[in-house]
This record gives sequence, C-alpha cells and structure tokens, in this order.
Amino acid sequence: MRTSCFVWAACAFVLPAAVPAQPQQAVNPQESVRPSSQNPLVLEGDSHYGRREEGRVGAQANSREIMLAIAAYDEASQAPDNAESRWKLARALYFRGSYTGLDQASRTAVFDKARRRGDEAVAIVERRARKPLPFDAKKDADAAPSYFWAAVVWGQWALASGKLEAAKTGAADKIRDYATAVIGLDPDFEDGGGYRVLGRLHDQSPWIPFVTGWVSREEAVKNLRLAMKVAPKSIINRIFMAEVLWSGSAEEKAEAIGLAESVAGDAPSPTRIVEELKLQEDARADLRKWKAAS
Repeated sequence: MRTSCFVWAACAFVLPAAVPAQPQQAVNPQESVRPSSQNPLVLEGDSHYGRREEGRVGAQANSREIMLAIAAYDEASQAPDNAESRWKLARALYFRGSYTGLDQASRTAVFDKARRRGDEAVAIVERRARKPLPFDAKKDADAAPSYFWAAVVWGQWALASGKLEAAKTGAADKIRDYATAVIGLDPDFEDGGGYRVLGRLHDQSPWIPFVTGWVSREEAVKNLRLAMKVAPKSIINRIFMAEVLWSGSAEEKAEAIGLAESVAGDAPSPTRIVEELKLQEDARADLRKWKAAS
C-alpha cells in the first residue's frame, strides 16, 4: 500500500491524519488546565509549522520550514513538564519523515525520535492526572493530541521498521491503546482521528497468533465508518475507507471506487496541501490498479 499515513495516520498512520496548520484543541480552551501556548519557542514552532508547504514540489515538501519548526519545538521540549512541545514535535517529525523525501534509514530514525517524544507527552499528561487511563483528562488540552500523535508516529515507525517486526515488539498494542484513549477523550478530534487510527491498525496490522490475534477486518470497517460519520468529507477518511472496502464484496468494491474517485477529484485543503496531494496520488494509483483488476 502506497499511502504513507499508516494511521494506521496523519496524517496524514497520516497518517498523520490530515494535519491542520493550527491543531484543534480537545476541549473548549476556557475549560483547559492550560490556555493557548504562551511559550515563545512553541509559538515560533507553530509559525514555521504553519508554513510547512512553502517551497514544495508537488506532494514533496521543502524541508526548511519544518526543520525550523522541529528545532523550536525540540528546544521547548527540554522543559520537563511541557507536553505541548512534545506532541507538536512528534507531529512535526511525522511530517518531516513522511513528506520531505528522506531515505529509508533517515525515515526510521526520524520516526524513532518521534515515538519517544510522543510517549513522553503521554507520560506528562498521565502524570498531571496522577494516574494512568482511564482518567478524566478532558480538562487538559494536551491530552487528546498527545495520545493521537503518539499513535500516529508509532504507526509510521512500524511501517519504516517493518510491520511484522514492529508487531512483535508490541507496537500494535500501543497504537490500539493510544487510539482508544483518543476516542474516549474526544471522538471528534482530528476528524474522527481515534477511529481512523484504530480502523487503519486493524486493516494494516499483520495477524499473528498470541500477538495481534485481536485484529480483524470487521473492526477495521466499523471504526473507519465511525470516522466517516464524524467527518465524511475528510480526504484521509475516505481513502482509508476505500482501501479497506476494496478487499470486500462486489458492492464494497464499487463503493471503494466511488470514494477513491471523489478523493482524486477534490481540491486539497490549503492548510494541508502536501498531505492531501499525497493522498490524492495514492487514490489515483489505487484506481488504476483496481480498474485494471475489474
């Protein structure tokens, strides 16, 4: 499968989920234990992250702005209790690894750093709540994005390292748990991102007895349909839905082709143009393959 977002995001794993220039918050900011960032380094990183498409060639980003964002978030993350800088760093590293044309070894190294920063963000959020899940973290604006981006970058690391080996190390369990946490905290976050990650995980993770024996196509379809219910116009939701449906009945295959055609014909969002152009390339490649097989 060519789709770079395993999410299982990005985003968009990518997948990095489609990745907005300014991430939505898990809750109303007035209810959060932390208002919008006042950290100047985080704000600097946000500014560069919002310009990550500058200098792109098609769906490949120029690395300048995303590297400046990474540097700012990296410096901010030296603070011991700053979850925001860590999940934003994981998000920026996801973009660098997925869309700037790195070789395989470099991608793996980038995603390895991203998953460590994602885990750190989750640990900080849980420490604030003074206990692990389940807990009421809805008043912490870092909670949903920390779990979400940790799941995304773990998925990208798994793709870069090899899905079979990653599954044996427990990556699939971690991604499942993080995605489930996102759903519990905010099922609408990132256009149904928790459902999307979980559905993609069930679709893409290899079935290994006593390791990932819980994965199933039924769960993949169910969770991706839930993501579609949250955000039916989302390009990443539609292409992931199409790709899981293609392995089904003739009726599902017809639905898959319709969804992929709708993705290929859409105008990409100006705030996530690189990510969505890549998804459109994947949709067109899927359509060529599927129509040739019909």
